[in-house]
Amino acid sequence: MRLNVLQKLLERIYRIEVDLDVEDFLITDPDLARRLDTSINPRESKEKLLVSQQDDHLDLALFLDASVLARLTDDDPLVSLHSENFIDFLLAVEGVSHFLYLIWNAGVERGVTLMELEMQAEVDKFVTATSLWKRQGKSLVPSELRYCLFEAPAYDAALDQVQRQRYEDANHYAGKYCLRLETRYLKRARAGEMMEELRRFYRLTQGEKIRLINSIA
Repeated sequence: MRLNVLQKLLERIYRIEVDLDVEDFLITDPDLARRLDTSINPRESKEKLLVSQQDDHLDLALFLDASVLARLTDDDPLVSLHSENFIDFLLAVEGVSHFLYLIWNAGVERGVTLMELEMQAEVDKFVTATSLWKRQGKSLVPSELRYCLFEAPAYDAALDQVQRQRYEDANHYAGKYCLRLETRYLKRARAGEMMEELRRFYRLTQGEKIRLINSIA
Protein backbone atom coordinates (compact mmCIF):
# COMPACT_ATOMS: atom_id res chain seq x y z
CA MET A 1 0.00 0.00 0.00
CA ARG A 2 1.35 3.41 -0.97
CA LEU A 3 0.95 5.94 1.81
CA ASN A 4 0.64 8.80 -0.67
CA VAL A 5 -2.43 7.09 -2.15
CA LEU A 6 -3.94 7.07 1.33
CA GLN A 7 -2.95 10.73 1.67
CA LYS A 8 -4.78 11.56 -1.57
CA LEU A 9 -7.86 9.69 -0.32
CA LEU A 10 -7.95 11.88 2.80
CA GLU A 11 -7.34 15.00 0.72
CA ARG A 12 -10.33 14.12 -1.47
CA ILE A 13 -12.54 13.41 1.53
CA TYR A 14 -11.75 16.76 3.14
CA ARG A 15 -11.32 18.68 -0.12
CA ILE A 16 -7.86 19.91 0.80
CA GLU A 17 -4.53 19.86 -1.00
CA VAL A 18 -0.97 19.99 0.33
CA ASP A 19 2.19 20.24 -1.74
CA LEU A 20 4.17 17.69 0.30
CA ASP A 21 4.20 13.92 -0.22
CA VAL A 22 4.10 11.86 2.97
CA GLU A 23 6.43 9.25 1.51
CA ASP A 24 9.20 11.85 1.24
CA PHE A 25 9.11 12.06 5.06
CA LEU A 26 8.77 8.34 5.77
CA ILE A 27 11.34 6.46 7.84
CA THR A 28 11.16 2.78 8.81
CA ASP A 29 14.29 2.37 10.95
CA PRO A 30 13.33 2.22 14.66
CA ASP A 31 16.84 3.22 15.77
CA LEU A 32 16.67 6.37 13.67
CA ALA A 33 13.19 7.08 15.06
CA ARG A 34 14.53 6.81 18.62
CA ARG A 35 17.33 9.27 17.85
CA LEU A 36 14.91 11.76 16.30
CA ASP A 37 12.32 11.52 19.08
CA THR A 38 12.68 14.62 21.26
CA SER A 39 9.45 14.16 23.19
CA ILE A 40 9.43 14.38 26.99
CA ASN A 41 8.40 10.77 27.52
CA PRO A 42 9.50 8.82 24.41
CA ARG A 43 8.08 5.33 24.06
CA GLU A 44 8.24 2.46 21.61
CA SER A 45 5.59 2.59 18.93
CA LYS A 46 5.10 1.17 15.45
CA GLU A 47 3.84 4.58 14.26
CA LYS A 48 5.05 8.00 15.31
CA LEU A 49 5.07 11.50 13.85
CA LEU A 50 8.37 13.10 14.82
CA VAL A 51 8.30 16.89 15.02
CA SER A 52 10.97 19.44 15.84
CA GLN A 53 10.24 23.17 15.66
CA GLN A 54 12.62 26.10 15.92
CA ASP A 55 11.03 29.52 15.38
CA ASP A 56 9.18 29.23 12.06
CA HIS A 57 11.11 26.14 10.91
CA LEU A 58 9.44 22.74 11.22
CA ASP A 59 11.28 19.43 10.80
CA LEU A 60 9.11 16.35 10.27
CA ALA A 61 9.49 12.63 9.88
CA LEU A 62 6.84 9.92 9.93
CA PHE A 63 8.01 6.62 11.39
CA LEU A 64 6.10 3.51 10.37
CA ASP A 65 7.65 0.19 11.26
CA ALA A 66 8.98 -1.74 8.27
CA SER A 67 7.03 -4.85 9.30
CA VAL A 68 3.76 -2.91 9.09
CA LEU A 69 4.58 -1.62 5.61
CA ALA A 70 5.61 -5.10 4.48
CA ARG A 71 2.29 -6.60 5.56
CA LEU A 72 0.37 -3.76 3.92
CA THR A 73 2.32 -4.34 0.70
CA ASP A 74 1.46 -8.05 0.73
CA ASP A 75 -2.19 -7.46 1.64
CA ASP A 76 -3.22 -4.02 0.41
CA PRO A 77 -6.28 -2.65 2.29
CA LEU A 78 -6.86 -0.13 -0.49
CA VAL A 79 -7.67 -3.15 -2.65
CA SER A 80 -9.43 -5.18 0.04
CA LEU A 81 -9.84 -4.05 3.63
CA HIS A 82 -10.64 -6.92 5.98
CA SER A 83 -9.98 -8.22 9.48
CA GLU A 84 -6.48 -9.52 8.73
CA ASN A 85 -5.05 -6.18 7.57
CA PHE A 86 -7.30 -3.89 9.60
CA ILE A 87 -4.91 -3.14 12.51
CA ASP A 88 -1.99 -2.34 10.21
CA PHE A 89 -4.32 -0.18 8.12
CA LEU A 90 -5.29 1.82 11.22
CA LEU A 91 -1.61 2.46 12.01
CA ALA A 92 -1.06 3.76 8.50
CA VAL A 93 -4.15 5.98 8.64
CA GLU A 94 -3.06 7.40 11.97
CA GLY A 95 0.38 8.33 10.67
CA VAL A 96 -0.86 9.86 7.42
CA SER A 97 -3.65 11.68 9.27
CA HIS A 98 -1.18 13.24 11.72
CA PHE A 99 1.13 14.30 8.90
CA LEU A 100 -1.63 15.76 6.74
CA TYR A 101 -3.45 17.59 9.53
CA LEU A 102 -0.26 19.18 10.84
CA ILE A 103 0.89 20.28 7.38
CA TRP A 104 -2.52 21.63 6.37
CA ASN A 105 -2.87 23.66 9.56
CA ALA A 106 0.68 24.99 9.19
CA GLY A 107 -0.30 26.10 5.69
CA VAL A 108 -3.11 28.24 7.08
CA GLU A 109 -0.80 29.44 9.87
CA ARG A 110 -2.65 27.69 12.67
CA GLY A 111 -1.10 25.60 15.40
CA VAL A 112 -2.54 22.31 16.61
CA THR A 113 -2.42 20.47 19.92
CA LEU A 114 -1.49 16.83 20.41
CA MET A 115 -5.03 16.10 21.53
CA GLU A 116 -6.42 17.68 18.35
CA LEU A 117 -4.13 15.52 16.21
CA GLU A 118 -5.29 12.38 17.99
CA MET A 119 -8.98 13.28 17.82
CA GLN A 120 -8.83 13.97 14.09
CA ALA A 121 -6.92 10.75 13.48
CA GLU A 122 -9.63 8.74 15.25
CA VAL A 123 -12.29 10.34 13.06
CA ASP A 124 -10.15 9.67 9.99
CA LYS A 125 -9.93 5.97 10.83
CA PHE A 126 -13.73 5.70 10.94
CA VAL A 127 -14.23 7.74 7.78
CA THR A 128 -11.57 6.04 5.63
CA ALA A 129 -12.71 2.56 6.63
CA THR A 130 -16.34 3.32 5.77
CA SER A 131 -15.26 4.94 2.50
CA LEU A 132 -13.12 1.98 1.46
CA TRP A 133 -15.69 -0.65 2.38
CA LYS A 134 -18.32 1.18 0.37
CA ARG A 135 -15.99 1.54 -2.61
CA GLN A 136 -15.05 -2.14 -2.38
CA GLY A 137 -18.71 -3.15 -2.42
CA LYS A 138 -18.66 -4.74 1.01
CA SER A 139 -21.49 -4.73 3.51
CA LEU A 140 -20.88 -2.08 6.14
CA VAL A 141 -22.08 -2.15 9.72
CA PRO A 142 -21.01 1.25 11.12
CA SER A 143 -21.95 0.33 14.68
CA GLU A 144 -19.51 -2.61 14.64
CA LEU A 145 -16.73 -0.40 13.31
CA ARG A 146 -17.50 2.27 15.88
CA TYR A 147 -17.47 -0.33 18.66
CA CYS A 148 -14.06 -1.59 17.52
CA LEU A 149 -12.59 1.91 17.43
CA PHE A 150 -14.24 3.59 20.39
CA GLU A 151 -16.01 1.24 22.76
CA ALA A 152 -13.14 -1.10 23.57
CA PRO A 153 -9.90 0.85 23.08
CA ALA A 154 -6.57 -0.60 24.24
CA TYR A 155 -4.05 1.92 25.56
CA ASP A 156 -0.30 1.50 25.76
CA ALA A 157 0.74 0.68 29.33
CA ALA A 158 3.79 2.94 28.87
CA LEU A 159 1.62 6.06 28.66
CA ASP A 160 1.99 8.44 31.58
CA GLN A 161 -1.10 9.96 33.21
CA VAL A 162 -1.16 13.06 31.02
CA GLN A 163 -0.70 11.07 27.82
CA ARG A 164 -3.33 8.52 28.83
CA GLN A 165 -5.84 11.29 29.54
CA ARG A 166 -5.15 12.87 26.16
CA TYR A 167 -5.81 9.61 24.34
CA GLU A 168 -8.94 8.95 26.37
CA ASP A 169 -10.30 12.42 25.65
CA ALA A 170 -9.54 12.12 21.94
CA ASN A 171 -11.25 8.72 21.83
CA HIS A 172 -14.29 10.02 23.73
CA TYR A 173 -14.89 13.04 21.52
CA ALA A 174 -14.15 11.24 18.26
CA GLY A 175 -16.42 8.36 19.25
CA LYS A 176 -19.29 10.69 20.05
CA TYR A 177 -18.81 12.53 16.77
CA CYS A 178 -18.69 9.30 14.73
CA LEU A 179 -21.92 8.18 16.39
CA ARG A 180 -23.42 11.40 15.03
CA LEU A 181 -22.10 10.54 11.55
CA GLU A 182 -23.57 7.05 11.79
CA THR A 183 -27.04 8.03 12.99
CA ARG A 184 -27.46 11.23 10.98
CA TYR A 185 -25.92 10.19 7.68
CA LEU A 186 -24.79 6.59 7.22
CA LYS A 187 -28.02 4.98 8.41
CA ARG A 188 -29.96 7.32 6.14
CA ALA A 189 -27.74 6.90 3.05
CA ARG A 190 -26.82 10.59 3.06
CA ALA A 191 -23.14 10.20 2.19
CA GLY A 192 -22.94 13.46 0.25
CA GLU A 193 -24.22 15.49 3.19
CA MET A 194 -21.80 13.65 5.49
CA MET A 195 -18.86 14.70 3.30
CA GLU A 196 -19.91 18.33 3.54
CA GLU A 197 -20.12 18.12 7.32
CA LEU A 198 -16.74 16.40 7.55
CA ARG A 199 -15.14 19.17 5.53
CA ARG A 200 -16.55 21.79 7.86
CA PHE A 201 -15.46 19.79 10.91
CA TYR A 202 -11.90 19.43 9.61
CA ARG A 203 -11.53 23.20 9.42
CA LEU A 204 -12.73 23.90 12.95
CA THR A 205 -10.34 24.61 15.79
CA GLN A 206 -10.07 22.15 18.67
CA GLY A 207 -12.32 24.30 20.85
CA GLU A 208 -14.93 24.60 18.10
CA LYS A 209 -14.88 20.84 17.50
CA ILE A 210 -15.37 20.07 21.18
CA ARG A 211 -18.21 22.57 21.48
CA LEU A 212 -19.91 21.00 18.48
CA ILE A 213 -19.51 17.50 19.89
CA ASN A 214 -20.73 18.56 23.33
CA SER A 215 -23.86 19.98 21.71
CA ILE A 216 -24.81 16.57 20.35
CA ALA A 217 -27.78 15.22 22.23
